Amino acid sequence: MRDELRVGSDADAGRNREYGFDFAAQLAAREQQGLRRTLTPTERVAARSRMAPDPKGGVPEFDSREQLVFAANDYLGLAADERVQAAAADASRQTGTGAGASRLVTGDTPPHRALERDIAEMKGTARALVFSSGYATNLGVLSALAPDIVFSDELNHASIIDGCRLADAETRVYDHCDPDDLRAMLERRAQEATGDESWLVVTDSVFSMDGDVAPLEELCAAAEEYGAWLMVDEAHATGLYEAGGGIVQREGLADRVHVQMGTLSKALASQGGYVAGSELLIEYLLNAARSFVFSTGLTPPAAAAARKSLQIARESDRPARLWANVERLRNGLEELGYEVWGETQILPVVVGDRETTMTLAERLRERNVIAPGIRPPTVPEGTSRIRVAPMASHTDEEINHCLTAFREAGRALDLL
Repeated sequence: MRDELRVGSDADAGRNREYGFDFAAQLAAREQQGLRRTLTPTERVAARSRMAPDPKGGVPEFDSREQLVFAANDYLGLAADERVQAAAADASRQTGTGAGASRLVTGDTPPHRALERDIAEMKGTARALVFSSGYATNLGVLSALAPDIVFSDELNHASIIDGCRLADAETRVYDHCDPDDLRAMLERRAQEATGDESWLVVTDSVFSMDGDVAPLEELCAAAEEYGAWLMVDEAHATGLYEAGGGIVQREGLADRVHVQMGTLSKALASQGGYVAGSELLIEYLLNAARSFVFSTGLTPPAAAAARKSLQIARESDRPARLWANVERLRNGLEELGYEVWGETQILPVVVGDRETTMTLAERLRERNVIAPGIRPPTVPEGTSRIRVAPMASHTDEEINHCLTAFREAGRALDLL
């Protein structure tokens, strides 16, 4: 049976159809809808890199020219930092390249513990727990909390949506960044409830496609009024604000947010995710979060790299350099005549039409700028955009090159 289900040849494709796995038809449907994706190998993670077309199972053949990368979430530009690389190398030599087991078995190492102490201090909580990815963190935390009902922002990340599904909770979606709509939902539920229920409000702090910020203080007030817990996903904020923290730290709300979650794979230039909260919460999650209990621990080099990145974020001018680049790029794009949404390091340049957006992305690439076109269903119809993400390591010359590419490409397409 295993041989009959292998994929790769025409005969295999026939067997796939026979057994109900018609991948060719599903891929063709995605192609027709403009939704089929391919991989784009990148030579290195940095502000500049060479790219290659998708080789499928072959070896990538990189272009001779370097491209400026305005598409990565390595916001502080630390993935190529020698200090971060050295920390990972040291942990590899001293502890090993992998954890070797679940942390509940033998995979709990000194780099994990050191990182968790630093995260807890940064987030202003009693304790923190790191997972193998941010996605796994949301899946594990939400399913372990298992609230009776979740109130979720309509633009929350897919990992939150999937976590709600795994939690098997009734989920009510409130209008994006609208505390009044949330409060109305809480009031209706309060009138419907027949007994004690556990309620959880969950939101991203920085939204990855719009670059806007959740009104956390108002969400805290609504949750407190109705006795709900509040969980905040700081994936796109961790490391960028007060003392290496996120929006929760910027707004001084650590004592009002019950569950603080984030990733190590963006500004902290590593891999993994974390949850921070009370001692009792973390002790419960390390026993009940299945994506923690049944996964091999985060690799020690990844933990050490994230810890060093957090230290740099807290003690250096990297965040300030990022925000200077963000301001310069946003102002430049708006002066050219582009509509730029958001208020963070994520700059959505809204074009509207999906075909024009994807053509603009290609014209930018021809001018050695990598900035992806984002189209439905990832974003609503009529709001297709170029998602621009500058890094602290981009130079003034590189910012100017990006603006020049947008000017030339926009004029060529009659957008300006």
